[in-house]
Amino acid sequence: MSLAANRLTEERKQWKKDHPAGFVAKFSTKDDGTLDIFKWDCAIPGPPGTPWEGGLYKVQMKFTEEYPAVPPVCCFSPPLFHPNVFSNGRVCLNILHPDGWKASLGIKEVLEGIQYLLREPNIDDPASREASDAFKTNKTYYESIARKLATENPIVRD
Repeated sequence: MSLAANRLTEERKQWKKDHPAGFVAKFSTKDDGTLDIFKWDCAIPGPPGTPWEGGLYKVQMKFTEEYPAVPPVCCFSPPLFHPNVFSNGRVCLNILHPDGWKASLGIKEVLEGIQYLLREPNIDDPASREASDAFKTNKTYYESIARKLATENPIVRD
């Protein structure tokens, strides 16, 4: 098994033992039913006290054989209306850029970083000009869209 595969397998074991409440992270399943350790299906709960609260947002993480030297690519599915999310759903976060990435970071830190971005968008470096402008100039409109997305992607409790 490659270094990347070993690391991802170990991270999954650690995740099963201890992970933030409400978060989901698991290997994706291929069409043939086998697990794809280089593609993870994740979900991030909306931060409390924000318009995102009450929603559970799906994120797909894709890793390469260069992981952990190279960060994963993270995409919301469906894409969110957010200053730091591109129209294809890709998340723009400093730790997901090669110059901001550290091999010591793992899946837990990435998902918590993305959740923090929902709470505190980086409007100085937007991926979506439309969402950034709405956040800055018409916060009521921006928050209404976030609340709508929260109701469309509810957290389901057992």
